Amino acid sequence: MSLITRLENYTLKFPQEMLLIQAQIGDEVDQIIVFKGFSSSLMRPTAYDPDVAVLPESAVVECIDRLQAPYQPADPKYLEQGLALDIFLGRLAQLGL
Repeated sequence: MSLITRLENYTLKFPQEMLLIQAQIGDEVDQIIVFKGFSSSLMRPTAYDPDVAVLPESAVVECIDRLQAPYQPADPKYLEQGLALDIFLGRLAQLGL
């Protein structure tokens, strides 16, 4: 299962949260928001086809922020900031995701 699918599944299990992912995709930095099983780039166009991954396997995730949903850009409510990918992957494994 791809990383983005695992993150989308996390937000299905915890719909009161959303994830903000900082990632390096090739030469570009991207921010990806994941909420209720869907992901979308905040900096690049997102494909209409849900089978096209927003976060390619070659991407390097720099950090993950957990926020209270719904996301309000003017007043974000952070639950945790700057989580390393390996820490979040450990949590996903504990949840069976």
